[in-house]
Amino acid sequence: MPLEQVIQLGRTTLEYAILAALPLLGIATVVSVLINILQVLTSIQDQTVSTVPRLLAIALSGMLLMPWMLRHLAAYTIHLYSDFRPLLQ
Repeated sequence: MPLEQVIQLGRTTLEYAILAALPLLGIATVVSVLINILQVLTSIQDQTVSTVPRLLAIALSGMLLMPWMLRHLAAYTIHLYSDFRPLLQ
């Protein structure tokens, strides 16, 4: 397999992985910023206050977005295996 195909395959795989993880990372960022603003306004500096809501938000959004992420990654996997012949040359 030529080096260009390996690089393209790795790049495409990383793009799909980042695209699948991007909604969860965005939700974690938004929740973290909101909690940090709340902590600054109330002067509460407990680590549990910032960790628990972020974990809950990620768990809930992960459960809600899991079908979309699995469909997205399954489509990429099917596309990869259905067009596998050029990778073998």
